[in-house]
Amino acid sequence: MPGEKVFRLPPLPKLRIRRPNKEASNPCLGVMTAVLGCWASKGHQSGIEGCGKLEEALRVCMDTKKAAAPRKSTINYHLSRLYPKLIGPHKRK
Repeated sequence: MPGEKVFRLPPLPKLRIRRPNKEASNPCLGVMTAVLGCWASKGHQSGIEGCGKLEEALRVCMDTKKAAAPRKSTINYHLSRLYPKLIGPHKRK
């Protein structure tokens, strides 16, 4: 439309994603929450009954082998490599 003002973003010094390697959540967290909730609902009694299956599930979850560490993301490397092609020719400072 005629007369509309076009907004342009200022040039970025570099293109980058802040935290590409986010930590994966702990798979045992849900089971641990259930065990703690069970213990809280039963009170502080010695030999809490009724939470045994949850405790066993937590032990199994904690004893399973952890998967190999995930590979680090290469997104920032590729962004820094391709950024000059995206912004086009420009004067260097």
